[in-house]
Amino acid sequence: MATANNTAKSTDAVKQITYLAAALKAPRITEAAARLADQARDAGWTHEDYLAAVLEREVSARNASGAQLRIRAAGFGAVKTLEDFDFDAQPAIRQQAGALASGGFLTEARNVVLLGPPGTGKTHVATALGVAAARHGHRVLFATATDWVTRLTDAHRAGRLPQELAKLRRYGLIIVDEVGYLPFEQDAANLFFQLVSSRYEHASLVLTSNLPFSGWGGVFGDQAVAAAMIDRIVHHADVLTLKGASYRLRGRGIDSLPSIRTTTDQTET
Repeated sequence: MATANNTAKSTDAVKQITYLAAALKAPRITEAAARLADQARDAGWTHEDYLAAVLEREVSARNASGAQLRIRAAGFGAVKTLEDFDFDAQPAIRQQAGALASGGFLTEARNVVLLGPPGTGKTHVATALGVAAARHGHRVLFATATDWVTRLTDAHRAGRLPQELAKLRRYGLIIVDEVGYLPFEQDAANLFFQLVSSRYEHASLVLTSNLPFSGWGGVFGDQAVAAAMIDRIVHHADVLTLKGASYRLRGRGIDSLPSIRTTTDQTET
């Protein structure tokens, strides 16, 4: 008789848990509660231990789900992680990249700059840091430098640039890929400068470029603007330099791509 009563009470408790979990919009609690119940009895858990274990499962599941939503919303061309990266080709950045993946630079509003020739993995590392940031709970946006300028230009023409910059400041991390692949006109350079300035000591940027900082003046068409921009970017920044030939050329009998030189360099030679 006692066994029957206990079974009935257990059934009622499960129903109540199911109802309360639905009311809290936490359906995973029902599954965790049922799965952990026998383990709790066998191990002699306290009520507090059992409750903490059930809630931990729910929080972990929510965090994982939220991370996936943030990753999808970031606009990555492809999701990449540091675990997928070939550090044998770039051993010099292994330790630094691993430390950055912990996300500490985001809480300090520090920037990360990845410099190196095309095909050395800059976009991969930038994306991986963005994915890690999303998993740490930060909102992330990824786009090329050209796409960022287009977005800012559209906002400026619509008379809502201040609102757009304020909106972007609410993102913990903005990734700017391919700085230097295409030169900017003066107005575009000024808009990009405003993006950098609006985040200075407020929120983080990750930038990739195939050019050294000395070549940025040619990209932005103005040495003074480039200098002011670089000053704000690197004041609180980790700069990672990737070296070597493009991984896309491996096994194709091509050792390297043509070197990239600024107009100033060419004039001086």
